[in-house]
Amino acid sequence: MSQESIEAAVFRRLVSHLDGRKDVQNIDLMNLAGFCRNCLSKWYAEAAAEHGITLDKEAAREIVYGMPYEEWKAQYQTEATPEQAAQFAAKQVDSAGQ
Repeated sequence: MSQESIEAAVFRRLVSHLDGRKDVQNIDLMNLAGFCRNCLSKWYAEAAAEHGITLDKEAAREIVYGMPYEEWKAQYQTEATPEQAAQFAAKQVDSAGQ
């Protein structure tokens, strides 16, 4: 098994894990880890482009979310709490200096 095959399997497992944790909001992921499902979608589309494959943002999001993004938002996304929003804003200020 090649390293690329292993990395692909890990990506699929990560996406599957996130699919099973719809209770974890993107803002939670951003506050904790500095990336979210949307970041994964963006990275997926960028990697596709590097290989000459055109994949728009919505198609990449559907791969990561397992459904159209607007459908996922309507079913699972909640409003950020003031605490989540404040933590996110503070991290944005911190990362601006790096």
